[in-house]
Amino acid sequence: MRQIFHKMHGLGNDFVVFDARDAAIAITPQRARAIADRHFGVGCDQLILIEPSDVAAARMRIWNADGGEVESCGNATRCAAILLGDGTTLETMGGILDLSVTDGGASVDMGAPRFDWDAVPLAYAMDTRALPLAWDGVETITPPIALSVGNPHVILFVPDTDALDIEALGRPIEHDPIFPERVNVNFATIESRTRIRLRVWERGSGATLACGTGACATAVAAIRSGRAESGVTVALPGGELVIDWQPGGTIRMTGPATHVFSGELDLAAFPA
Repeated sequence: MRQIFHKMHGLGNDFVVFDARDAAIAITPQRARAIADRHFGVGCDQLILIEPSDVAAARMRIWNADGGEVESCGNATRCAAILLGDGTTLETMGGILDLSVTDGGASVDMGAPRFDWDAVPLAYAMDTRALPLAWDGVETITPPIALSVGNPHVILFVPDTDALDIEALGRPIEHDPIFPERVNVNFATIESRTRIRLRVWERGSGATLACGTGACATAVAAIRSGRAESGVTVALPGGELVIDWQPGGTIRMTGPATHVFSGELDLAAFPA
């Protein structure tokens, strides 16, 4: 069976996107992993499925490159916005999101962050503003911070994120038992009150050029702790996002989204 797909990216965080609003497409962890393989499949950080929704204009499901289904993906949400059009809503496992198309990309209301330990989630109760944790090889300038923006994040403010080997550091933190659903690991350096440099180890995908939810989580952590202000630019290896958030409110993420090409693949070549 031939199936049309869209290859898209947000700041280099790349996706294979299937539009299944008119006809169902069977995606399983095995099939997602095979399609995401950069040598034997199409290749992507995440596979995205757009489906009908009873509560929004469409529903988005997300599989990481390892085949694990996850709750949210900010960069994929901006890509969905340019497929669905301006002023639409999108149902995700992390909540219902409002989408707006901008020149060259999209702006998304990502909902409100959650700070309770069991919302992240953590394995047991602790102060998410200052986790009593440390990992070998990571010098932090503050205690680690944890929060959820629809998916779990830990933020490590470090002297120089570019000096770190996040390939070596990210995986053991992602799989630390304190994070029962694993965690996205953000290595951030504050450059000013309006600019943060960030590199992210994504749960199930590894080091990526950009992570929209990671930028949101890091900006919220920086604003909440008094290190930055709303409207902060988060500079990732693939480009920049602007994050607006006021305590008690929702997060707005604005940045590029790109449709690279459309193609066809034989789903039967990727057994479910």
